[in-house]
Amino acid sequence: MRIGFLALAQSHQHLHWIPAALELARRPGVAVDVLCPSRAGIRFIRSYDPERSLNVVWIPAGLSDGLFALPSRKLVQILYRRLYRRYPILVTTESTSTRLRDDPRFRGALVRIRHGVGDAATRIDDRRLERFELSLVGGEKDRRRLIAAGLGNEASVVVAGYAKFELIRPPERLFADDRPVVLYNPHARPDLSSWPGMGEALVRAMEGLVDWNFVVAPHVKLKGPPRVRSSAANVRIDRGSVRSIDMTYTQAASVYVGDASSQVYEFLRSPRPCIFVNAHGIDWQSREDFAHFALGQVIERPEQLGPALAKAQALQSRYAPLQRAAMADSIEDSPEPASKRQADAILALARRMGIDSAADRRDRRGDKRLRRVG
Repeated sequence: MRIGFLALAQSHQHLHWIPAALELARRPGVAVDVLCPSRAGIRFIRSYDPERSLNVVWIPAGLSDGLFALPSRKLVQILYRRLYRRYPILVTTESTSTRLRDDPRFRGALVRIRHGVGDAATRIDDRRLERFELSLVGGEKDRRRLIAAGLGNEASVVVAGYAKFELIRPPERLFADDRPVVLYNPHARPDLSSWPGMGEALVRAMEGLVDWNFVVAPHVKLKGPPRVRSSAANVRIDRGSVRSIDMTYTQAASVYVGDASSQVYEFLRSPRPCIFVNAHGIDWQSREDFAHFALGQVIERPEQLGPALAKAQALQSRYAPLQRAAMADSIEDSPEPASKRQADAILALARRMGIDSAADRRDRRGDKRLRRVG
């Protein structure tokens, strides 16, 4: 059976499906193709696949060719419609791939691995999620919300853990001194993010807090102003690097400062102090999509950052039990690796749908634009 993985999104999403793809490639009778329009993305994927067990295929579609700047997904989906028809199962992390169903000749099953477990990003209003045969989520929180919203059912929404944790690398030293590190990680969406209205003021506040080191790493999809720079020795600004997505910063930080990014749950793999910036004056106590605000202090003005940091450690005993409970609901802990659980769920879907190696032989005439890379 040949299973396709669609690497059409920015590289931060790749870390959520790579473990499952590698696990499936180890299974007898299974081959895995990874379809990617970016050579930079392909190099990134290959860095996690030294044994070359994945058949990585370049599907070019324009000049954008970076980790975070890629060709239009719609363009790629249209250009390679014939290629997608080959696969009995296609796995993706983004909901735009449901556009493939607009092709009347597409007969494959679509599997979604959710990238992240953030509260504000569950998107229970996204009706495209109904079009997946299988949705793999990190924990009961997302399963409960998706089923309640009518975007899946008991069979189609499966809790499989958080495979990205399997790719964690040893912590790095980020600064020359031993001062504690604070990660500021604002969300990309303007309606959720503290960056457009407060980003620059927060960075200026950080420059004066010389007892702390700060990594300012907005979500890689965050576009537009402010274009903040800092020459302070205790402030590092990263507007989009591998370190900003591969858990380097969540591993190294002692305190997390954010708003709606799901990286807070990657940080809370080990309970530590959190500070949330309520930049929009949201009545967060009544909103499920801001449930994470209960896991730390909440500030509404940049000048409150220093005092909040000063008492963060003293208050942590209050928040640690809440953080553990939220993590258990968001990411199910299991002795079985998430990648194995994801692979098992995908193969179980194949069995239920009667998909086997014979199904893979349909429409094998080929696409002359298609070539393996590496």
